[in-house]
Amino acid sequence: MTAETDTDRSTRSERRPRLLGWRSALLGVVVAFVAWSLIRAFVVDVFYIPSGSMEPLLQPGDRIAVSRTAFESQPIQRGDVVVFDGRGSFAPLDSGRGWIADALQGAGEWLGVIPNETVFVKRVIGVAGDHVACCSPDGRLTVNGTPIEEPYLYPGDAPSTMKFDVIVPAGRLWLLGDHRSDSTDSRALLGAPGGGLVRTDRVIGEPIAILWPLDRLGTMTTTPKEVR
Repeated sequence: MTAETDTDRSTRSERRPRLLGWRSALLGVVVAFVAWSLIRAFVVDVFYIPSGSMEPLLQPGDRIAVSRTAFESQPIQRGDVVVFDGRGSFAPLDSGRGWIADALQGAGEWLGVIPNETVFVKRVIGVAGDHVACCSPDGRLTVNGTPIEEPYLYPGDAPSTMKFDVIVPAGRLWLLGDHRSDSTDSRALLGAPGGGLVRTDRVIGEPIAILWPLDRLGTMTTTPKEVR
């Protein structure tokens, strides 16, 4: 039997704290990942804006923080900007890609490197019971027979070039983009099942901040909160 030398004991002693250090670091990463996942699932999530449908409020390439608790203490109102799951209304329920492709797509969406194909952001124009129509004699949208002001519209855009006349049923929302000439919204789905109306339980939350790019970093306001 070979006796253990002082060098062997020293090497083993050095390895032990090194191994403990790696384990602690790995545990820290796992705990941080789980905490961030829980925060995104229940408190604040992050989404990528792929199009200009909500300009000038949101620009293509923006990464936004979305409060998942924004509508827990108050109902969704006209004028609110909402982020919602569009499956079954704005997007098909089944992507048809297969579970592996869906998993890869979901990972990319979660990391924010690609846009989420089933999540959309629009402004609420009509809530349950509202009669929303286009257009009044002066070209404005009307809600319950009253023409509304829309200061958030993209400069130069008309309120709508498509005519519609909709009564919003209970539990549904009528949603339009601020950049009407570049927005696929409730108007485009009038002939589809559901008529372009989105269920309130599909709403994920409300945008509260722009996280990227850095020159647009900061909290944001989606005012006016009510479509007058």
